[in-house]
Amino acid sequence: MTTFATTVLLIIAAMAATFPLLVRIGFRAPRIIEQGSPEQYGLRYREVSIPTENGKRLFAWFIPPPESGPAPAVAVLHGWGSNAEMMLPLAQPLHSAGYAVLLFDSRNHGKSDSDGFSSLPRFAEDLEHALDWLALQPDVDASRLAALGHSVGAAAALLVGSRSHDLAAVASIAAFADPESMMRRFLAAHHIPYFPLGRPVLRYVQHAIGHRFSDIAPRNTIRQIRCPVLLVHGSDDVTVPVEDAMAIYARRPGNQVRLLILAGDHDSSREAERHAGELIDFLDQAIGQKNADQFKLSAT
Repeated sequence: MTTFATTVLLIIAAMAATFPLLVRIGFRAPRIIEQGSPEQYGLRYREVSIPTENGKRLFAWFIPPPESGPAPAVAVLHGWGSNAEMMLPLAQPLHSAGYAVLLFDSRNHGKSDSDGFSSLPRFAEDLEHALDWLALQPDVDASRLAALGHSVGAAAALLVGSRSHDLAAVASIAAFADPESMMRRFLAAHHIPYFPLGRPVLRYVQHAIGHRFSDIAPRNTIRQIRCPVLLVHGSDDVTVPVEDAMAIYARRPGNQVRLLILAGDHDSSREAERHAGELIDFLDQAIGQKNADQFKLSAT
């Protein structure tokens, strides 16, 4: 073998060895630690630790319902590179409406344990464990649990809803329709061409997370959900275009899915807070505090 051929093979081998590491570094979620707490909103709460996959634990705040007795509850999950604190604006209206609220950090986020890499399926695993924890609380009605998520947390809520028979409702804020399209937008924004670089990156990510993108895409998982769903999206979202929400909505299985388009961008939690009335109305009807038939009649 010539020196040139040997050199080429060594370069290829080095690239193959470092490729997975470079991909994981490139898609690593930034960790932002909470600085505040529900106390800033005048809410009584408990700081709790929830077991999840691989022996890891999730940092969480549990806000009990305002009145005694088993109450409906909502597990709230942030988006990529975010944390529980960034979802706090929604806690006050949910609590005032009579709900117990659990806000938690997914693995590799906030104050939760580190665990390799983050992914949509791992967000979903953490959400499932959070819901399991909620169901065991004496002041929570385990038959009236809802999942609320933002961005990848919203996609995780839809994924959990697609494989759960016990979830009473799902609220999705700014979910993307397909992780492959989302990642291709990310690569394009960073001037990484799909050919020849982007395609192997996406193939490796699917291998690493153990799922084909099409199997976990919200535009597909929505078809498997049997509980009521609320899709909320900002009309000015440039991270996840509003067309993604419309694509998910177009694949709805029946009349139990609502689409609510608001003014605002991808991270407009304050905008969502101002429209919390629509969220509360959806949850009240879906979880059973109002007649379920009323939900079906008012769904659009």
